[in-house]
This record gives sequence, C-alpha cells and structure tokens, in this order.
Amino acid sequence: MRKIRTTWPGLAALGLLVAANATAQQPAPPIQPAKAAVDHEALVAELKGSFVERGLAKLDRIDQSPMQRACSIAEAGGEMPAETAMKITQDAAANVKPPADGNYIGDWRQGEKVAQNGRGLQFSDTAKTINGGNCYACHQMTKSEISYGNIGPSLYQYGKLRGNGQDMVSYTWAKIYDSHATMPCSNMPRFGAAGILTEQQLKDVMALLLDPQSAVNDDQAKP
Repeated sequence: MRKIRTTWPGLAALGLLVAANATAQQPAPPIQPAKAAVDHEALVAELKGSFVERGLAKLDRIDQSPMQRACSIAEAGGEMPAETAMKITQDAAANVKPPADGNYIGDWRQGEKVAQNGRGLQFSDTAKTINGGNCYACHQMTKSEISYGNIGPSLYQYGKLRGNGQDMVSYTWAKIYDSHATMPCSNMPRFGAAGILTEQQLKDVMALLLDPQSAVNDDQAKP
C-alpha cells in the first residue's frame, strides 16, 4: 500500500485554493446609491402644501432664513463650503444679545422649571401659554431626574466640571441664545434668537447650569 506523502508546500497550496474558493462564494458588497440631488424649492412647496395652519402653528414657520436654507441643503446631501459654515457662526455670534442689566445668572430653581416645561408654541397652546425649554428632552441635567434624552450631551455637573468664569458664562449664554454661534446647523433650538424664551428665562437656565448650589452641580440641592 502506497503512503501518500504530504508536504508543507502542498498544504500551503491547498489552503490558498480553499481560501480563494470561499472568497469567490461570498456575495459582493452592495453598491451604495449616490444621493440624488434635491430640488429645495420644490421640497419647501411640498411641505407647505401638506400642512394647514392651526392655532399658534402658522405656515410661516416653514419659511427659512438663508442660514436655515444652507443647513437644509447640506443635510440633504450637498456639502457646505467652509466659508459658509464660518459665516453662519460669525453672523449668529454677532447677533447674540447680552442681558440688558449685564447680569447673566438668575434663579436656578426657576431654571429647573424652564428645563422641565415642554409646553409653548404648539397648536394646542394659546398666546398666554408660558414657553418652556424642554431641556430634558435632549440632555441629562440633574441626578434626581432619570427621564431624559440623549440627543445632546450630558449637562450633569456642567458648572462643576467647567467652572463659572466669565469665558464660560459668555460661551454658555451664546450657546443657549443661538446655538449656531458655536456650531453651524446645530439641532439645538435658538432659544434667544428665535424668541422662544424670555431674557429672564435664559438667566434662570444659566443659573441652573452654572450656580454651584444648583441641582445640576450639587446632588443634595432640592429643586
């Protein structure tokens, strides 16, 4: 009976053959379709045609500023030029209005109420409805509140971790007043620039974030 001799070169060749066969049998990766160009004006017209005005919700909310239009086009697949992104942040920063009295910090307990309140500007609201910030929909803020979203970064211990020096105060005010001042096309509402919150409400939210004694920065604080 003849013995079959197995050599290392033979094993190597067999391994390559098996690997090649397995590779050949694997399905090719799917081809990713290119993003189709979007007719922006047609899209806006379609949106306006599909909505009806009701209560406080008017169709003029669909009208876009040049900044919003640039962001929508970029989101739909186009690329935003670097100079456009820079202009958005520069224009937004230039329109940030500081508090009339120069005091940025209000009452953090009132700020907690603003953060918890998700009412305002809805079709079911009235002109007398006090707008809220609905901050917890996107951010963790206090240890005691366990119902929060994570679209935005955690703001828990915001002031404790970052301090409350003037630079941080100015940055935080600008971020809340008009989020595009620090990040073009941010998903965060422009609470001051869009008139969603009053100046006093903005101050109160600032206190919630930066006051060392607030529930954001002190777990023992009671809202």
